[in-house]
Amino acid sequence: MRQRPRGDSRGILAPGRLLRQVRFRRHLPAPALRPWVEHYWLVDWELTEPFAQQVVPHPAVNVVFRRDGDGPESGEVAGVGLTLFSITLTGTGRVSGVQFRPGGFHPFWRRSVAELTGRRRPLADLAEHWPPARDHSGGACDGTDADRCCRLDELLTGWKPQTADPATDEVIRLVDEIRTDRTVLRVDAFARRHGLTTRRLQRLFLDRVGVGPKWVIRRYRIQEVIEQAADGPAPDWARLAADLGYSDQAHLVREFTAATGMSPAAYTRSLA
Repeated sequence: MRQRPRGDSRGILAPGRLLRQVRFRRHLPAPALRPWVEHYWLVDWELTEPFAQQVVPHPAVNVVFRRDGDGPESGEVAGVGLTLFSITLTGTGRVSGVQFRPGGFHPFWRRSVAELTGRRRPLADLAEHWPPARDHSGGACDGTDADRCCRLDELLTGWKPQTADPATDEVIRLVDEIRTDRTVLRVDAFARRHGLTTRRLQRLFLDRVGVGPKWVIRRYRIQEVIEQAADGPAPDWARLAADLGYSDQAHLVREFTAATGMSPAAYTRSLA
């Protein structure tokens, strides 16, 4: 079982700039929740001027609680984001977020996760059809990090996830393999590797993750490009394109630009 949360910056554009402007940290959930929850992520800010941040979303559902200044706490379910996510923070505030493992929200939701893809739904709007949404009574943004994580543990435990769910267990393993194995480049070959038809794999991913396996492969590869660009000197783009299965450097540039809104060269210049 994992002993610490992920330490990478995958998907976060200009992560160094983010860390200079806000307090950002990750914590693991209670052990009983770790089969489905990747980590909790907490953000606090006290800004004298607006700060804009962009993220290339993971293939994961997030539940996000936010409080601006002394205002009320709000909560929402954010399905897998298909496009670049942009947010501008002002003044003071706090966010306490839950990032589920890809496929890990299904045991709580118990419906096709594709219903949420590309959407951000306030908990209040989901309460009629999803009983757990009625349980939010606040407190996720209050107190110390330990207090906030404890409140999130209580909330998710109260949502009573479906524990016997072999299909979700399978898709979580498959997505983990895509994330960590650079040789996974084609959906048909990946399906054959696991004794599945391409159609079965597509249905499984859409129902449990919310997007298809091809989208997941492309998203993880472009996130790796973004992370390498931010970690040091500009990469050898042609070599990186070949390593990650792009047909050529131009293919990588097109995918990068579509995901981030700028070319790889422009992104590396923006980090200076």
